[in-house]
Amino acid sequence: MKNSEDLRRMLRAVDHKSYPAYKDLRGAYSFGNFVLGIDHVQGDPFASPSRLSVQIDGAKAAFPPAYYKEKHCRIALQDYLNRLFYQEIEKYTFKAKGSGKSGLIAVSRCGQEVLERSAVTIRPTDGQLLVRFSVGFPANGRTINAAQLERILFEFLPACVTAVLFYRRLPAAKVQSVIHLAEDQQFIRSQLEPLGLCAFVANGSVLPRQSGVSDRPMKDGIPFVSPKSMEVTLDLPHHGPLSGMGIRKGITLIVGGGYHGKSTLLEALELGVYNHIAGDGREYVITDDSALKIRAEDGRSIKKTDISMFINNLPNKKDTRTFYSEDASGSTSQAANVIEGMESGAKAFLIDEDTCATNFMIRDELMQRVVCREEEPITPFIERARFLYEKCGISSVLVAGSSGAYFYIADTILQMDRYVPKDITEFAKKEAGRYASAAAAVQGRPAVQKLPDPALPSFQRVPTCNMALRRDDRLKTRTRGTDDVQLGHENIDLRYLEQLADHEQTAALSYILALAEKNLLDGRKTMTQLVDAICALMDQKGLAGLSSGGYLPTDLAMPRRQEIFACFNRYRGLKL
Repeated sequence: MKNSEDLRRMLRAVDHKSYPAYKDLRGAYSFGNFVLGIDHVQGDPFASPSRLSVQIDGAKAAFPPAYYKEKHCRIALQDYLNRLFYQEIEKYTFKAKGSGKSGLIAVSRCGQEVLERSAVTIRPTDGQLLVRFSVGFPANGRTINAAQLERILFEFLPACVTAVLFYRRLPAAKVQSVIHLAEDQQFIRSQLEPLGLCAFVANGSVLPRQSGVSDRPMKDGIPFVSPKSMEVTLDLPHHGPLSGMGIRKGITLIVGGGYHGKSTLLEALELGVYNHIAGDGREYVITDDSALKIRAEDGRSIKKTDISMFINNLPNKKDTRTFYSEDASGSTSQAANVIEGMESGAKAFLIDEDTCATNFMIRDELMQRVVCREEEPITPFIERARFLYEKCGISSVLVAGSSGAYFYIADTILQMDRYVPKDITEFAKKEAGRYASAAAAVQGRPAVQKLPDPALPSFQRVPTCNMALRRDDRLKTRTRGTDDVQLGHENIDLRYLEQLADHEQTAALSYILALAEKNLLDGRKTMTQLVDAICALMDQKGLAGLSSGGYLPTDLAMPRRQEIFACFNRYRGLKL
């Protein structure tokens, strides 16, 4: 392996040459305590920055094995080091001058969620540390300015590496607190199933965010306090006893006036599928990690999906057991979202009436009298929610502010009153009983009818590859935030996947789509088997499993199984 002095000589040899001469620098160089990898060199100073890596032997990094042997601890430690490295390199970015992106030094910028990322990885067998980041190689115009790159590689970078990537240089108590929080969060998550819960919200949590564009906790936000009837106390390994609200499996209804915190609670539960950093306010808001937000998506495509549990007897005689649409309605798209959620293995649905198709959620008594059941193709969710829980093991947490119909079927009814939760189950059930009795006297029938159980949907869709994409040696992918993925010339709209927490998860989804089209779609695997194969690959190799060769991008984050399914389901070019 070459050493740092070899790199210095090579830099000086290419100084003032045309920019492509930078490509001669690709390779690995020993800097003593770490190895610098120049993995990809940009084509010109205005192109995407060059990709570099720093590798540190586990014995030199010297993090305690207990901090990286277990996956949840390792991800937390990687996230912590990523944040520290980001803070350090921010001090030096663009201090080296030049044209275009010259002098840029960048690594993943983490949000409030703790995600597995390609930027920082620790090998569980021996603690080897690998950090991937970007550098804009300096130039004047398109002429190499090697002196400025030498400053980055020999002054700025070693200072950052030394400051944050060796255990002995870090405050041991702080590192330990990161690991302890991860272990406490994992403990809560492991207790949900045995306690019959689908979510836990700790007392003292701060759920409101600063603003619509900031995910940080609101200053002076009202701390969450569980109703006594729903309070659960857990004895965490490090924190000790922690009390909070346990949301039991079944059907939970969240009601209350506008602006009283219903949607704020639901949004916290949506992102409770991920762990959060200390100080976020939601670090002890833990939701079953398969929970899925369900909503309407007018205009989305649906491919060969069995929505007959909810939609039947269409006037155009379309088969709803293998339903196709390139422009689905709100109710049809929401029906597909439920079925696809079942296919993905979700154990809880999170639903806010504000983003739902009304006719999918409920048909009131008067409408049922005017338009009889035989003339309505839609079986609303209210008539299937109990079946989903009792026969499929899928709980529902619903926010409702305008209709009381769900009072009849809910197991728990929670009222948010000025951000304070109150268990009003007994009162609401009593009032619902009185209303139902009055309605029955006038109409001669109960307010909610019991339907026969539907047939379970079929999950036998078998996708095949697009041969034009498979033959494309330069298949391109692009992303735009968390909104969409572009594969070749096609955009996949992901705007309504509200549990995508980071644009790097979207980038990973683009790699998953490309990998599937290139290697995995064989016309034999069902959709479930396809996603199983992708998840198994990432479990074994991490995000590196998505790279078909060459360098791994610095900016990928692990998506959930549910979002992988959702991305395939919104891919109009998928052959089924």
